Amino acid sequence: MKETQIEWAKNPDGTQGYTWNPITGCLNGCSYCYARRLANTRLRERYMANKNWDTKTPDGYEGYPNLDPFYPRFWPERLEPGRKMPRNAGVFVCDMSDLFGIGVPYHWTKAVIDFILLRPDCRFYLLTKQPQNLLKFSPFPDNCWVGVSATNSDMFETAFRTLMRITARVKYVSFEPLLDWTRTEGLINPIKHLDWLIIGAQTKPYKPPQIEWVEEIKLAADKAGIPVFMKDNLKTLFQGKNLTLRQAMPK
Repeated sequence: MKETQIEWAKNPDGTQGYTWNPITGCLNGCSYCYARRLANTRLRERYMANKNWDTKTPDGYEGYPNLDPFYPRFWPERLEPGRKMPRNAGVFVCDMSDLFGIGVPYHWTKAVIDFILLRPDCRFYLLTKQPQNLLKFSPFPDNCWVGVSATNSDMFETAFRTLMRITARVKYVSFEPLLDWTRTEGLINPIKHLDWLIIGAQTKPYKPPQIEWVEEIKLAADKAGIPVFMKDNLKTLFQGKNLTLRQAMPK
């Protein structure tokens, strides 16, 4: 567990929060994934030493878990009740994985949520690209903020529809990276049922979204009264324009 570089993962007092990885590895296959790069370089030896993966590989997986450092692995020692976790912390869960992802067994995710229940003093940020799997765990503990990643309009539609079917204190969508956007009508109606929006660019290589996409989402959020957090990697997009890089959090 370490302090996170994810700007929006804050402690409840507004200071920078933490990341915690009781599960590592992901099979979502995102081409821009920074976590996969780390798993195959700096963290490779450590991850390969962990033999705790699910022996039932998912359909479509053609690799070999023992040769793939980014295949989902479980780290049960990181769930021990006595494990150090600061009080009143904001904790992003699994920035090196997808807690609800492909190849992650139900009982792993359930064990993580059971641990979360033991720490009501902390706020836990959950984020997935597999929103259909959220349904298995709803209702979520009150100290969970539950989000779905969406890189385009179609993914936003799926995210919104699924979030409306779960119960969580805070429900949010992270447009990071925002790679495409075609929706121009009726955006306020779904957004007003959410609690928070995050917008960010692709990094490594840097690929900013079109400023018109950001403006459309921000305007709809303003009309719906929903806070928006714009990541620092959008600053270059705003240079020379009369726009504010707002970084609002739900209250």
